[in-house]
Amino acid sequence: MARDEGAGAGSVMLAFILGAVSGAAVALLYAPATGKETRELLSERAREGRERAREAAERGRQVFNEGRDSLASAIEKGREAYQQARARENA
Repeated sequence: MARDEGAGAGSVMLAFILGAVSGAAVALLYAPATGKETRELLSERAREGRERAREAAERGRQVFNEGRDSLASAIEKGREAYQQARARENA
């Protein structure tokens, strides 16, 4: 059987982010702005990036918790169904 050794979603996302950051850095180096303006822009973008990362992490935690709760519920329902089937079998 052949193994899939392609790039995973995480690798693709990392490459995209690195490309975006590199492109932004080159654009800033060639932009006709003063040093102070560039620093302010970088500071603002960093704050925005931190905020987006915080929001994404929060969404990820919510999705994880929902998935965990769904899985726990499914396991519990499976146990109940198994116990009911055993009870009918023994009756």
